[in-house]
Amino acid sequence: MQELAAYMLLKISGKEGSADEISQVIAAGGGEANADAISLLLADLEGKDVNELLSSGMNKLKDVVMGGGGGGGGGGGASSAGGAAAAEAPKEEEKEEEEEMDLGGGMDMFGGEEAAGGDY
Repeated sequence: MQELAAYMLLKISGKEGSADEISQVIAAGGGEANADAISLLLADLEGKDVNELLSSGMNKLKDVVMGGGGGGGGGGGASSAGGAAAAEAPKEEEKEEEEEMDLGGGMDMFGGEEAAGGDY
């Protein structure tokens, strides 16, 4: 895949897209070029116009149904790696709730005996 991406970058920049150029682009990106993959790619593309290939590919993709009416699904079960993190989250919430519950009294939101004044 990186060979094809390097080839496309070279073609966009107006270069020939030779095996050496593809290897240089991959090396510049920090990757290792696979000589077999490069030679296979160049053999497949020999004598073909890249713009024609892209155009025919886009024509094929226009008939593919993408997107759709699917809404967001429900939350799935936690994976084994995410399960530990999910188990820790409720513990933190419980600690916060305990702190909020201990308000020291004196506050009655509905005007009970502890309320300090008349009707509002």
